[in-house]
Amino acid sequence: MSEIILSKRKNGLAAVFVIIVLYLLGIAATIWGAVIMDATNSWLLFAVGMIWICIGWIPVLGLKLVGPQEALVLTLFGNYIGTLKDAGFYYVNPFCVAVNPAAKTKLSQSGDVNAEGVKRIAINTNGQSVEIVNKKISLKAMTLNNARQKINDCLGNPVEIGIAVIWRVTDTAKAVFDVDNYKEYLSLQCDSAVRNIVRIYPYDVAPNVDTTGDGQADEGSLRGSSEVVAQRIRDEIQSKVAAAGIEIMEARITYLAYAPEIAAVMLQRQQASAIIDARKMIVDGAVGMVEMALERLSENNVVTLDEERKAAMVSNLLVVLCGNRDAQPVVNSGSLY
Repeated sequence: MSEIILSKRKNGLAAVFVIIVLYLLGIAATIWGAVIMDATNSWLLFAVGMIWICIGWIPVLGLKLVGPQEALVLTLFGNYIGTLKDAGFYYVNPFCVAVNPAAKTKLSQSGDVNAEGVKRIAINTNGQSVEIVNKKISLKAMTLNNARQKINDCLGNPVEIGIAVIWRVTDTAKAVFDVDNYKEYLSLQCDSAVRNIVRIYPYDVAPNVDTTGDGQADEGSLRGSSEVVAQRIRDEIQSKVAAAGIEIMEARITYLAYAPEIAAVMLQRQQASAIIDARKMIVDGAVGMVEMALERLSENNVVTLDEERKAAMVSNLLVVLCGNRDAQPVVNSGSLY
């Protein structure tokens, strides 16, 4: 359904003035007709005044106030007639009804849901409360924080992930009439998109994993390629919610971790990998230092070593350089041979 913008009905102040004048005339006609009951047209004047006093409140229903970044979708006897989008004071057909099926929907998001969605006022006569539902649609950029999901990555490891989606309504007609509840629709599509994208990636970089679909292994991962993953999630959500007149401005990963049942094991795995990498770096450095020591001794003719003595020296240096504890020096006062 195409959106129709009603922008030429900002005549609410004039309508208020006319309604007040007509009410004053109705009251005057009623009083005047009641005073001169014996006149020919007094009964007719009295009847017209009383009728207007009884039904004169109906045109007041046509007064609509729209604030900045708000919209009001109007229907007349079930037919969509247009949307009030620009801020202003409008007067429309008093029988028009504002429609917003998501007015009472409360999600974990910012904006009009918690503050403006449903307001309660107390009736003093019986102590009960009445719900006054705000049918205006917010056009502001809002943030949706969906609940954390537990999803298996491409390697089958369960991970927990949460996202924040910044969105706004761009087409009010599609949002109201093309889907049942555009807020719940958005939340469901966010869950589906996150599940579809996360299962493509491993949590950490893994060999022989293709995350781009080009048939070649790459280094994509949830932890290392968060920007790319977030962009793909945004594009996936946008493709699903375009039919609801919603624009996804941005998507961000707000929480990412292994599921609690494997978190401890994965932490040990990460620690072991870090230890192996550190040991590899230490060994590479130690070998380089040993090579440099042997070359310097040979160049300066400090001492001449045979292969057996070189092997012993290399062994001792590697033990000293690669050990976890400080070496204890041993003084040799005798001959090297």
